[in-house]
Amino acid sequence: MSVPDEKFEKLISEARSWKMSGWNFSSLEGRWIEEAPPWDFGEMIKKEISTCGSLLDLGTGGGEFLSSLSPLPKHVYCTEGYRPNLPVARDRLRPIGAEVICTYCDDNDVPNQRGALPFRSESLDLVIDRHESFSASDVYRVLKHDGGCFLTQQIGSSNLAELNTLLGSSEVRNGWDLVECKRQIEAAGFEIREAREAKLNSYFKDVGAVACFLLSAPWQIEDFTIDGYLPKLETLHETMESEGGLKVIATRFYVIAVKV
Repeated sequence: MSVPDEKFEKLISEARSWKMSGWNFSSLEGRWIEEAPPWDFGEMIKKEISTCGSLLDLGTGGGEFLSSLSPLPKHVYCTEGYRPNLPVARDRLRPIGAEVICTYCDDNDVPNQRGALPFRSESLDLVIDRHESFSASDVYRVLKHDGGCFLTQQIGSSNLAELNTLLGSSEVRNGWDLVECKRQIEAAGFEIREAREAKLNSYFKDVGAVACFLLSAPWQIEDFTIDGYLPKLETLHETMESEGGLKVIATRFYVIAVKV
């Protein structure tokens, strides 16, 4: 009988009880380190905010990112489809006057299954989207003509694909990348002003951090549970211990588009 790995058991026990509030991975600081993109998406948005009177943030999570963009326009709205995030976002954003609306939005590559945005046509100056799926045609509809702006930063479908390979999961679905994102946005009628993509180094220092990430990002490995993947997690732990961690590749891209 093999001797139990006490470190592995401790890391897995901690992962089982790990809770995340909003979209905040600060409790994994130092254990999961991701290289920043070679652009500042927040600064791009701030430049647009300075000239607009209304803003919609798609998929605000716990409101962490939006609250960092102050000062905000007079009229600020947010959507969020993950119900546990709603009270977190409302508590954080209420003091700055942002209204959080419960909605949903399915994957970009699943046609005819997207929730329409609950806003009047041509009612908004600016729509921002950081890592949320969207319907380009509906974003186009709610933006004002002649200058309504859409800024989105997205995670590519090949993001952290090494995790899937190492844990013996099904292959990551391909198809969501900068080319496809631009195609959808242009097909909706937008004029693309700027776009860029990047591959970034991402480091997991221990297998517990990997498990915490996968529990909070079910789209990465859809059937992931700690018990279901326990032997594979143990094998990954042994590899990470011998190699000093795990390096994987993150994918990011952004598009700035204008309604003309």
